[in-house]
Amino acid sequence: MTALTKPLPLRDEVFLLGHDGDTGRTHIYRQALALGLAGAVLIDLFLAGRIALRPTHPAGAPYLYLHRHYERPTGDLIADTAITSIRHANTPPPLRGFLRGFSIDLYERTRAALVTAGILHHHQRRRMAGLMRTDTYLPSHHRWQIVPRARLCALARGREQPDNHTAALAGLVAVLGLTNHLYLDDDTATLPGRLLNVANQHHQPVRAITTAVDTTIGDLATAAYR
Repeated sequence: MTALTKPLPLRDEVFLLGHDGDTGRTHIYRQALALGLAGAVLIDLFLAGRIALRPTHPAGAPYLYLHRHYERPTGDLIADTAITSIRHANTPPPLRGFLRGFSIDLYERTRAALVTAGILHHHQRRRMAGLMRTDTYLPSHHRWQIVPRARLCALARGREQPDNHTAALAGLVAVLGLTNHLYLDDDTATLPGRLLNVANQHHQPVRAITTAVDTTIGDLATAAYR
């Protein structure tokens, strides 16, 4: 890996890369970003050996299952909430349904956790003689965006073999449409395909989650035009 420090949870890196570091504005629609965050939570849980995906039949949609030998909490409130939701569901939740449900208010929960951790700082501005208030959340240090971007840049240019975490991040960045905002490579036209190609060489369940995020975002776009 390019960075010597342990990367942040995938969810946090997706959140940070989904924003302009100078203005705090999102690069994409917040609802789409929240679906990416939900996918990132599931990918981290899969890579940690906490969950599995199983189809109902060979061509069926994936459902989520817990690995029973992991009973202790992860220590991450959002990840543990996801585990609890899966554990207490009456039937194993379908992947896309879980993404839709768990993404509700996940943007705000992720932002709050990053503020608590000191990774984001909350700035408040007043306009129109104090009648209007604007809340902005900016990274406390540029490294929070530079480090994951550097790993993706090395991956895009073929300088490193990615680990599972970075490969998953590449897939999510590609399907969320963030590549044009991150300046990873001069050839922006082929970059999303190259990132997905790298991501697709890793775990099949990670590919399934990334594809489900992409499909669910597409469903949102379709619903908006009806």
